[in-house]
Amino acid sequence: MTITTRLSDLDLASLLCSRVCHDVISPVGAIANGLELMDDPETDAEMKKTAFEMVKSSALTATAKLKFCRIAFGASGSAGALIDMSEAGEVAKGFVGHDKVLLEWNVPRENRAKQEVKLLLNMLLMALAGIPRGGVVKVAVDGRHFSVSAKGERAKINEALASALDGSVELTSLDARLVQPYYARLLAEASGLKLSMHMAADDTVEVKALPIAAQAAA
Repeated sequence: MTITTRLSDLDLASLLCSRVCHDVISPVGAIANGLELMDDPETDAEMKKTAFEMVKSSALTATAKLKFCRIAFGASGSAGALIDMSEAGEVAKGFVGHDKVLLEWNVPRENRAKQEVKLLLNMLLMALAGIPRGGVVKVAVDGRHFSVSAKGERAKINEALASALDGSVELTSLDARLVQPYYARLLAEASGLKLSMHMAADDTVEVKALPIAAQAAA
């Protein structure tokens, strides 16, 4: 289904800002709580040590999320700028972390158009949404063919996310969460690519972006 009506620039910017705030509010809040505990004169030494570790961990998490959002949603350089795919890979690994997800970044070390790198990171977000309990995510780029697969326990495609991607959702239903797949589709269109998401036979969420001509022939 083709999106025939689009969000206004102001609405899109507002929702993307809300999405970024949603991603970083938790670790920033944890930092504030940890500092409050450390500043409390009634907090004992052991609790202060725990609070310090919480602040340290949350600061690293917030930094990783902001670095990711800067590329995935932000300008990240001047208009028409190129981005190093290996740098994007390091940012993606920092964002994903090591606790629940194993990220395999099989992408050539090369500079790519900013829109394409942003698209790939947004595809990663869509794949991660399909494995809430964690698993293995594989990111691959072959020329103009982009793919991200996610395999994990109870992997599935969220229906609301899929409707935002295929354009069947009402624009009034888009919120800070659903604006991301909507935005990813716009990035794909701007890059001359067709974005799709489906479940593979082995219970793997697959997100692909292919040249429009290749999609028509498939």
